[in-house]
Amino acid sequence: MLFNFFKSPKSPNAKIQVTPSWCVAYGKLDNLTKDVIWQDQQFAVISAPAQFALSHTKRFVVVGDIWLSNRGELLQKSGIDINDNCSNQELVAQLWEKYNSECLTLLVGMFGLVIWDCQQQVLWLVRDRIGSRTLYYTTTGLTRWIAPKLSTLAPYRSHDLDLVALRDYLCCAFVPGERTLWQDVREIRPGTFMKMPTAQVDHYWQLQEQIPDTNQPLEWYGEKLRSLLEQVVKEYLPENQPVGVFLSGGLDSSSITALAAKFHHAPIHTYSIHFGTETANELEFSNLVAQHCQTQHHILEITFRDMWERLPETMAYLDDPIGDPLTVPNLLIGKMARENVQFTLNGEGGDPCFGGPKNQPMLINNIYNIITNQDSLQAYLMAFQKCALDLPQLLKPEIWQSLKNKPSIFSADLNSNANYLNRLMALNIKFKGADQILTKVNNLTQAANLQGLSPLFDQRVVELSMQIPPEYKLSGVEEKAVLKKAVSDILPEAIIHRPKSGMMVPVQLGFRKYWQREARKLLLNRKSEISPYINQDILRNWLDFKGDIWGRYGVKLWLLVSLEIWLQVNKKLGT
Repeated sequence: MLFNFFKSPKSPNAKIQVTPSWCVAYGKLDNLTKDVIWQDQQFAVISAPAQFALSHTKRFVVVGDIWLSNRGELLQKSGIDINDNCSNQELVAQLWEKYNSECLTLLVGMFGLVIWDCQQQVLWLVRDRIGSRTLYYTTTGLTRWIAPKLSTLAPYRSHDLDLVALRDYLCCAFVPGERTLWQDVREIRPGTFMKMPTAQVDHYWQLQEQIPDTNQPLEWYGEKLRSLLEQVVKEYLPENQPVGVFLSGGLDSSSITALAAKFHHAPIHTYSIHFGTETANELEFSNLVAQHCQTQHHILEITFRDMWERLPETMAYLDDPIGDPLTVPNLLIGKMARENVQFTLNGEGGDPCFGGPKNQPMLINNIYNIITNQDSLQAYLMAFQKCALDLPQLLKPEIWQSLKNKPSIFSADLNSNANYLNRLMALNIKFKGADQILTKVNNLTQAANLQGLSPLFDQRVVELSMQIPPEYKLSGVEEKAVLKKAVSDILPEAIIHRPKSGMMVPVQLGFRKYWQREARKLLLNRKSEISPYINQDILRNWLDFKGDIWGRYGVKLWLLVSLEIWLQVNKKLGT
């Protein structure tokens, strides 16, 4: 065995335990397990007592993961008679009975819902507006299985890969859109619901550019954003409990830390990471913010051994693979935070909503396009700096021939009529946000037994971001001008004016100095999971760093190692 994927460094004989989530079955219901807690002729709920509720008349069954920031308002103003101590599932069940699908416009928060209408025999699959929760369903067979975790559906799917999803993963380091890496499993998209048996999909919310007034100054938008952020953060803070904040020292996480410190009266714990003395870190800035906000600050050193040995566990907790090197650090810092808190906040969402510097190359390219007419989709995929340009050589010839003319999920938004920066931001919110950032936060905080919350990805903040003129978000070299204006009085000037650097995980050094031998055994094995699809000759060159002019091979190798381990882990889950 090349690598014992089910051994952790602390407990050599312990297997990774991935607890199945709730699931429901729809259609032909034969030979169901003893874990069924509710069933009629076409619908059954499995292992979900805490996520299950019936409406008062017992017409509607509601199953789902639900966190509502406006729960108190709904209890007061919804016009339904329900106990204040009811579960969120019971609350939604009563709202659905009164308003049917119209109640979705009332819900503010995170949810993946299944609603069964016992009278009409209609099934609804619903996902929150931004995609903070996930919901997957099988697409073949007489029985359809639905669950919030892709791994829960392992017994009910095939092992066939969706090649378009594989192509997109290699380009982006995540799988965008409704596809998953499994050919016969799909994902409900944010802000939509699907009705069965018709499989009709409708939007109850759509992300749109709406700039009502271009004449207002930056200060006006800054005040408006500040007021909303204060409201959102106050709603997200757990009452009379300590709270944690993942603090990198950048503008986004520092803003959330400062707002939490302003309003929270229980202890605030902040958590930062670094990768040892061989690499640069941002501890100077995170320490400054922690001192400024008077938090209880914790620093975690993550070693190269940690990164490699904890990758299998991390991949087991994810739904689709995510090739972002921050996955392992996210899991480890979550486990550290769980020693002090049950709720954590983070700064995810600042770049997609308020114009991070990663959009600058595409803005330059848009100007350049006027002269050269360069393909905008190719330029967008290249901006990820993953494997888009390598696909003709990286994929086996027959695989590439079957894929090269397949349309891209990004084309519609990339070619919309919105302002160009807002097009890019909409893409980042709808796809990178929902399919990488938020699913990573959700899965890895849950794996650490935490509730992870992302205030900057709150639906109201996202909506406001699309009402702010683009020049107040990213203009030239000044990024996030409106966010800086909103929090300038509660953060040190060194944080407001520092250039954006991002959390750099040293995977290039990792492969050159620490992981090269193990990576060779993993990726160049003829029996590897990726060998039917990937040309191993190009991997040999990458592992030898031949021609690595721009120092990008480490990122590509991490993406492929993550994919291989994810496939191996999920193959075991499916057996």
